[in-house]
Amino acid sequence: MAIIRKLNGKTPAFGNNCFIAENAAVIGDVVTGDGCSIWYSTVLRGDVNYIRLGNNVSVQDGAVIHGTYQKSATNIGNNVTIAHGAILHGCTIHDNVLIGMNSVVLDDAVVESNSIIAAGSVVTKGSRIESGAVYAGIPAVKIKDISPELLQGEILRIAKAYQLYASWYKDEE
Repeated sequence: MAIIRKLNGKTPAFGNNCFIAENAAVIGDVVTGDGCSIWYSTVLRGDVNYIRLGNNVSVQDGAVIHGTYQKSATNIGNNVTIAHGAILHGCTIHDNVLIGMNSVVLDDAVVESNSIIAAGSVVTKGSRIESGAVYAGIPAVKIKDISPELLQGEILRIAKAYQLYASWYKDEE
């Protein structure tokens, strides 16, 4: 059973039709929208600031979401995929975003809608990632614009795929 822990008077709250893996840890001031999936070995630690997830957010295996005490909360929009091993810390992620495997998004960074952060990238504190672009590297820099095919074929396809994958686990309960 997942660790769902109340802390400092705040209890995590989940929208409808969410999947929470058995070894995920969701602590404190965390609220999700509908259709979210919180996968194995993930940590959403809403102890020092809040974490908000929109609808259809996938937090994949080994990802960590946290914030900075009294400074930087974490806000995540709709149709966002946070890939394996990613770290989001005190940042804002808008709608239709893919955060690649093992990438890091730091405090006060804003990732605008319809964008991709490539695997292994670091979005530094206070950065702004423009809508409709792919960013990569350390620090992350724009490498290209997102085509309609990339938006549909990657960002939205992956977001929908994880709804399907989560349904397989719920069917086995």
